[in-house]
Amino acid sequence: MLKRPLENEYPSYYNNYLKLVPSGNLLEILEEQLTEAVTLFSGLSEEQGSIAYASGKWTVKEVIGHMIDTERIMSYRLLRISRGDKSPLAGFSEEDYAFEGKFTQRLLTELVEELQTVRKSTISLLRGIPEYAWPRSGTANELPVTAQAVAFIIAGHWIHHMRIIEERYLQN
Repeated sequence: MLKRPLENEYPSYYNNYLKLVPSGNLLEILEEQLTEAVTLFSGLSEEQGSIAYASGKWTVKEVIGHMIDTERIMSYRLLRISRGDKSPLAGFSEEDYAFEGKFTQRLLTELVEELQTVRKSTISLLRGIPEYAWPRSGTANELPVTAQAVAFIIAGHWIHHMRIIEERYLQN
C-alpha cells in the first residue's frame, strides 16, 4: 500500500501540496480528481476557458495546460525514480512551458481530453509500480525525492490548481 511520505522524502516547498492530499487510497483519490475535473471543465464555455482572474495571470486553459505539463513531468520523474534510475532529473520553468504550450490557441475540449489521457496514464503507471519501489529515492531539480512523494505531489498539485480555478476563476 502506498504510504504518505515523510517530510524528509521531498523538498520542503512541496509541503503546501502534500498537506492538501486527503487520507485514503491515493489511486482512488487520483481517479476522483479526474472525474471532478472533467465534470467541471466540460461544463465551461470556450469564453470561460479564456478568462484570467487578473491581469498577468493565466487563463483557465493555461492553468489546465500547466496541470497537464506538470503531471507529465512528475510522472516521468516517478517512472525514473521508481525504476531505480539515479540520474539527476532537471527542473523546469512553468512560465516558459505555459508560454510555449500556446494553450490559449487550443480548444477547451481538446485540453480536457488531453488532461484525461495524461491522468489515466499516471494512474496506470502507479498501478504498475511494485511495493518495494515506492521508497526509492532520486534527485529532481537538484534535490532528493522518493517515488511515493512524487505520487503525492501529483495529487496535491492537482488539488492546489483546482482550488484556484474554483475560487478565483469561477466565483463570479
